[in-house]
Amino acid sequence: MTASLVVCGHGTRDPRGRETVRAVLAAVAARCPDVPVLEAYVDVHGPEVAEVVAGLPAGEPVAGVVVPLLLAGGYHVHVDVAEAVAARPDVRATPALGPDERLVDVVLDRLREAGAAPGSSLVLAPAGSSDARAQADSAAAAQLLAVRWDGPVTLGFAAGPAPSVADAVRSARAAAGGAPVVVASYLLAPGFFQRRLEEAGADLVSGPLAPDERIVDVVVDRYRAALAG
Repeated sequence: MTASLVVCGHGTRDPRGRETVRAVLAAVAARCPDVPVLEAYVDVHGPEVAEVVAGLPAGEPVAGVVVPLLLAGGYHVHVDVAEAVAARPDVRATPALGPDERLVDVVLDRLREAGAAPGSSLVLAPAGSSDARAQADSAAAAQLLAVRWDGPVTLGFAAGPAPSVADAVRSARAAAGGAPVVVASYLLAPGFFQRRLEEAGADLVSGPLAPDERIVDVVVDRYRAALAG
């Protein structure tokens, strides 16, 4: 029996966000036609990841793999997903998607699509989390981006920890010496947080990362690594 791939998103009330996440799921299923690909979420709406995992048929050695469709590993990865698989030794959970150079590739492409000029002051803007592990993952993504961007890169969060994206934009503008200030979205899908980025006062805001085949690459690689591990 082929192990199921449970793609676990955060969940959103925004219909465009739900459509984007389902487009990622469809692309993963197309990439892995022999693998049962299942949809699950940790918040806002169902199907809940714990219910999806509980419904997996028993398998040896692995019945399923849960891949969080999340850019950083915080409470949802280390608690919600971990608890969902705790009672199922035949189900494995992977780390979050990021940090990963391929995600930085997507961020850079979204910046080019938005018209961001080299030398602009960038604010990388994740959703934000009070969990220090998620903050560390976001900081690592900002470091990867800084290596490849011709200009300063700072972090600003759509919600949760400081600085907020609006505060980060103000600080970047004060230090930019007249250079444009650009918010680089580090979100997967449109919705409430993307709108918050667009209202932060930057000269430009790039679009969310998904859908993109490189995100599918990361999901599939997480799945295959879990099986191999």
